Amino acid sequence: MESKKQGVSRRDFMKTTGIATGTLIGGGIIGGLVGYNVNKTPGKKETTVDKHQGQNHELNVGLQFFKTTASFNVLSQATERILPEDELGPGAIGLGVPYFIDNQLAGAYGMNAKEYMQGPFEDGAVTQGYQSRLTRAEIFEQGIAKLEEEAQSRYQKGFVELEPAQMDEILTAFQKGEVPMMAVSSLFFFKLLRQATLEGAYCDPIYNGNKNMEGWKMKGFPGHQYSYTKEIENKKFVKYDPQSISSMTHS
Repeated sequence: MESKKQGVSRRDFMKTTGIATGTLIGGGIIGGLVGYNVNKTPGKKETTVDKHQGQNHELNVGLQFFKTTASFNVLSQATERILPEDELGPGAIGLGVPYFIDNQLAGAYGMNAKEYMQGPFEDGAVTQGYQSRLTRAEIFEQGIAKLEEEAQSRYQKGFVELEPAQMDEILTAFQKGEVPMMAVSSLFFFKLLRQATLEGAYCDPIYNGNKNMEGWKMKGFPGHQYSYTKEIENKKFVKYDPQSISSMTHS
């Protein structure tokens, strides 16, 4: 989708979310491409990408968490609406974000292995951490099912069959907290989805996201370099070809 047809370009998105300065916003929804304050015109829909990612190594990108490709495809289209392809580079699907999220949900992230998960469960303040009785895996399962349910209820179509503007309408309803969910708000799910999308776009490719380090290339991030010693005294900007952890271990 061309950014000229969108209310907010990827460049504006990076500025408002802090990505341009190398940070990710935690907590509230700030400047997301999907938002009820953004006007958009429908554009082309993206389809799920190939099953080979990374560089200089093979990665296991088979589905580890999702039991059906139908649920995985709903996730894929939702992430693509949050970070769509434009003239600056690939979107979430092209960067392998859906595979990153699938793999994360199958591990400690999805099980909340590092969070305290005992009651009481109350609505926490913005300064507090994870408050839901549900694990992230359970929230994603419910949230994706709700995305499909909303699509069928509003348009009598599956989520992946909708036009981009229709997908945005549903995701915006989640962002506003308007979609009923059990033991968690739809806003909470949207925040998890958006954060996971960003993490998948800019992670090391060894985690099955940031395919071919395209996310890093768009930001000019060098990745993992052995040393910057030769260029420390250089007064000019030096551009490095990014390296992932895997490419370093295989060199």
